[in-house]
Amino acid sequence: MKSFRADYVFPVSADPIKNGIVTVDDSGKIISVSTHALPDIEVEQLNGIICPGFVNTHCHLELSHLKDLTPRQTGLVEFIKSVQQLRGAGEDAVIEAAYAADEQMYTNGIVAVGDISNSVNSVEVKKQSKLYYHTFVELFSFLPERAEEAFANALELQKQFKPLVTSITPHAPYSVSKDLFRLIKNYSDANENLLSIHNQECEDENKFYRYKLGAFNDLYKSFGIDISYFKPQARNSIQSVLPLLSNRQNILMVHNTCTNLKDIYFVKRFDRKINWCFCPSANLYIEGRLPKIDLFVDEGFNITLGTDSLASNDKLCILSEMRVLQQHFPALSIGTLLEWATINGARFLGVDDEIGTLEVGKAPGLNLITGLDGLKITDNSEVKRLL
Repeated sequence: MKSFRADYVFPVSADPIKNGIVTVDDSGKIISVSTHALPDIEVEQLNGIICPGFVNTHCHLELSHLKDLTPRQTGLVEFIKSVQQLRGAGEDAVIEAAYAADEQMYTNGIVAVGDISNSVNSVEVKKQSKLYYHTFVELFSFLPERAEEAFANALELQKQFKPLVTSITPHAPYSVSKDLFRLIKNYSDANENLLSIHNQECEDENKFYRYKLGAFNDLYKSFGIDISYFKPQARNSIQSVLPLLSNRQNILMVHNTCTNLKDIYFVKRFDRKINWCFCPSANLYIEGRLPKIDLFVDEGFNITLGTDSLASNDKLCILSEMRVLQQHFPALSIGTLLEWATINGARFLGVDDEIGTLEVGKAPGLNLITGLDGLKITDNSEVKRLL
């Protein structure tokens, strides 16, 4: 067994413990969390805070080879065009970068990942990984006549990931037709099928749904897609697609850069199991702006954190996402941020019985955060994986 003492221990499931001690067995399972050392076990003294391993609820492992290749702050539509032009690299390069990204997440104290996949390139990486992965096999097709084909292809791709944990999920409101949404909903109503969808990453998404105006018209044209069938919905994208999603599954709304208070109230009134995921570094990378985080706090939702991909981020590090949020929203306490970074993500992925909090019997991983100013994250703060 091993024991670690730090300035503070954040169990997340309970109040922080000053000069707390965490004791684990050889498998990483927690034996004790207290202020007292167990007999005959040497205690390693550390400076900083000890917390559970992090959960990254939104990543694109198979885009890791695009690091430093996409332009910054050009907006979502230009970013999508860039990714589509660049993503067709050789399979060996894609897989090699995915392995390196997986190792980077492990080093940065991440223990579980919700990962988006459009191909089989990440299958072997995930099978060999020390991290827990839930793979979201993502569906695209804004053309109604292609809905059946796209859905069938997703089911075939999902089979390639067995025995890994997977579900099929829509990409975004602007890339999935109502016909395809209905197929996903029918499947989700009948099967265990966790959902994750990109939501309101830019103003053009809402403008397109409200008025059929903006840059998405140019995007479809550049891809040779005829969207003459689509009629403006006179409401924001989330309000338009939420009724098309299953009420039997947990749903992760990712990014939410342009989600407003009216949208949030609409969601609260609607019969859906909504969770929110924020990826602030990617928001700044792509759009140069952040979601209105303070609108979501205290509204009773499960809030999680993600990194997005290395196509839109400099690193895959949840502590870095916490730092960005604390810098821009200083009212957020480290306790709240740690909940978002640990138990809330574990709860959404359905693995909170094993990870997410420091409780006896769990094996959540242990992280040490150093370089704090009191209990504030600073530019010098770093995470070290203890287990």
